[in-house]
Amino acid sequence: MKDLKYDIRRGADVYRLIYFARLKSWILKGIIKKDEALVWRSGLSGWRKPEELEELKPYFEQKDKADLKTEKQEIKTAPLPKKQIKNILIIEDEDDLCWLLSNILRDKGYNVLIANTISEGEVCLKQLPDLIFLDLKLPDGDGMDIIPNINKISPQALITIISAYGSKQVMDEVMKKGVYSFIDKPFAEEDILRTIEHISLGSYG
Repeated sequence: MKDLKYDIRRGADVYRLIYFARLKSWILKGIIKKDEALVWRSGLSGWRKPEELEELKPYFEQKDKADLKTEKQEIKTAPLPKKQIKNILIIEDEDDLCWLLSNILRDKGYNVLIANTISEGEVCLKQLPDLIFLDLKLPDGDGMDIIPNINKISPQALITIISAYGSKQVMDEVMKKGVYSFIDKPFAEEDILRTIEHISLGSYG
């Protein structure tokens, strides 16, 4: 492996031969990205994408994991004063998840309301929840559509998004709307309880 050399080109440009260690370094530094370079290795016919070569795949995976970790570190919850949580509203259309969440929270002594749609959630806002776990994909619309009404009807409520669609763009958008935090699905019981603990301590994850 250490004796392998590569020739890299982008479009019509051909770069000089480089050693494997340098190619690895360029992948980890993001200089070479997926679909942006072609590689020739002795013993293979034709040009290949570096992410298709078995010996290089681990470095793209390592870079992807590092980028994901960085993105999550950038999504900070807003610092808040300490707040005691008693009443929690879950706005989620998956019955099994609602059952699981409600049991976890009720076992810890919280009062729990459940809504499966945006319209049901708006009715529950009148109960003035302290914390809302909100899904983004609901039968009657996007979960973000209810955020203005939450801020109007129940402004004391903190919002935590629970979603499987946690791209950086989506996270940035919801955080700009005043959402307290974002939890990716699937999540563990500890993720939910940790969020409440942070709120109670006035800290953030």
